[in-house]
Amino acid sequence: MDGVVEFKVSASGQMSLPAEVRHRWGLDGGGKVEVIDLGWGVMVAPSGTAVELRRELLPSQEQHAAFLADLDDPDLMTT
Repeated sequence: MDGVVEFKVSASGQMSLPAEVRHRWGLDGGGKVEVIDLGWGVMVAPSGTAVELRRELLPSQEQHAAFLADLDDPDLMTT
């Protein structure tokens, strides 16, 4: 996988992880993933890894909240 993959989202909000990712993450038989709402996008990670990933890669919660507030979008104020 080259790092960027386009997903199709169904009308009910469902999408499928590529088989290569499911295999690498040990989800061949299904399982849970974690999603972090970034406001401008989402990050999907294997279950149990998103908190550490967010800490390593993304701004603090305070910085993130300030970013969302600057967007002036009430729907994003609860993310």
